Amino acid sequence: MTQRRAILSGSTFEEQIGYARAVVDGDRVHVSGTTGFDYTTMTISDDVVEQAEQCLRNIGAALAEAGCGFADVVRVRYLLPDRADFEPCWPVLRRHFGDVRPAATMLECGLADPRMKIEIEVDARRPEAR
Repeated sequence: MTQRRAILSGSTFEEQIGYARAVVDGDRVHVSGTTGFDYTTMTISDDVVEQAEQCLRNIGAALAEAGCGFADVVRVRYLLPDRADFEPCWPVLRRHFGDVRPAATMLECGLADPRMKIEIEVDARRPEAR
């Protein structure tokens, strides 16, 4: 029987919209699209690179609660309203994923709040469940 468990970050968006930051389903971990909001203060930087750093802090916390980390990520999706903002984020992304080399996609699209400049979504496999 597969164990399914929701991981909540405390973001007001999760309650308002009705979703979880991540879902653990057996050995799979699905982390929702995560933006650069600091969920403790519900503030967001104007700088896309700082937003990317915060996205990854938020994702890292969800992965840790799920029993895995960035080394276990198999898929990453980057969503940005302005594709020109993607390249400045590459050093931050490479620092987290450069050795892991997950499958990746970047999409240019609108995000829910005009302050959001990047959203990152990942899928991972828990090592102890393999």
